[in-house]
Amino acid sequence: MSYTDMQNKKIHQDRNIKRFREMLGIKQEALAFELGDDWNQKKISLLEQKETVESEILAQVAQILKVPAEAIENFDEEQAVNIISNTFTSNDTSTLNAINVQPTFNPLDKMVELYERMLQQQKEMIEKLERLIEKK
Repeated sequence: MSYTDMQNKKIHQDRNIKRFREMLGIKQEALAFELGDDWNQKKISLLEQKETVESEILAQVAQILKVPAEAIENFDEEQAVNIISNTFTSNDTSTLNAINVQPTFNPLDKMVELYERMLQQQKEMIEKLERLIEKK
C-alpha cells in the first residue's frame, strides 16, 4: 500500500473506540456510566457504529479510556500490523522465541508509543513538503 493510499484510507473512529475499549477490558455499560446519566449500553453500541464521532464526545471517551484522542481519530490497525510485521525478517527467529515469553510491558502502551512516533514522522514529512512547496 502506497503512502497516498494510506492517507486516503478512511479511519473508522467507531471501530477504534470499540477496539481500545475492548483492549482495556471495559464493558459498554461501564463506559456509559463514566460518560454520564444521558448514556446507556445501547447508546454506546450506536456510538461504536458511527464512522466519525463528535470531537467533544471523542475527547470524553479518550479521557475515560486514558488514550490520546488522536489515537482514536487516526489509529489504523492494518498499518500498525504492517509496520510491526515489516520490522522482522523471515529469518528472524527471535520472533518465534518471543511467542513463549510473557511481556513485561503493557502492549497498549507500546501501540500508543508506536502511533505517536508515526504521527511525529508524518508531521515532519508534511513540514518538509510545505518547505519544498514554499521554495517553488
